[in-house]
Amino acid sequence: MKLTLYQIDAFTSKLFGGNPAAVIPLDKWIDDDLMQRLGMENNLSETVFFAPAAGQDEAFDIRWFTPSVEINLCGHATLASAFVLYNILGYDKPEIVFHSKSGELRIRKEGDLFQMDFPSWKPWKVDNDSNYLKEIVGVKNIVDVYKNRDILIQLDSEADVRNADPNFPAIKKSGDKIIITAKGAGDVDFVSRFFAPSAGVDEDPVTGSAHSQLIPFWGEKLGKKEMRARQLSNRGGELWVTDCGDRVTIAGQCVFFMKGEVNLQ
Repeated sequence: MKLTLYQIDAFTSKLFGGNPAAVIPLDKWIDDDLMQRLGMENNLSETVFFAPAAGQDEAFDIRWFTPSVEINLCGHATLASAFVLYNILGYDKPEIVFHSKSGELRIRKEGDLFQMDFPSWKPWKVDNDSNYLKEIVGVKNIVDVYKNRDILIQLDSEADVRNADPNFPAIKKSGDKIIITAKGAGDVDFVSRFFAPSAGVDEDPVTGSAHSQLIPFWGEKLGKKEMRARQLSNRGGELWVTDCGDRVTIAGQCVFFMKGEVNLQ
């Protein structure tokens, strides 16, 4: 059996920026263990698989794998899948519908942007051991701590987010996935970084699913619906986002990097 693999840089307009995803379109689903081994072999933050949804001409089922686990939602690999469908495989409908473990996801192409309709996961404030969190995240001060799917730590400034020095073994031992965030200092409304060593990804370059939490969080704090966000990883990423209440939209650009063939003889 041979599979086609595309590598796409998502949430960027420049090659070698944003978050790279391996995209493997399928005619029908393959074994779960094989998908996980492919995720490990690719060794990117996510390898995404999609296949036509049974009985639905314009819909697909989609699943995402890190090098070590399957996850329930991934923004950049969903964006990359939409890019492959529209720009490479000739999909020409106004909208793509993906069925996932996080429900229905809809993607539209708007010029050179791909806009995703995602769930809104507003985080709630929690009590915290700030000294412990400051130590494992590598910061001097914490404003507040929140939680939904992940732990969200608000910091004082964009510089604090940029300069944080996380202790990845300690974060992995905790089992938590951690977002650090602050109000933007320049041309963006907010900035963030995302750490998930327990899922095989020390720092994710750009994380769409984290923005399902960040968008309602900053939308309320800033009193804004439409915002621009930046993830401050080494590769960096740009996102245009909207707080729509019980849903959020996340838009970004993609760049094609390579096409390959996986030989499973």
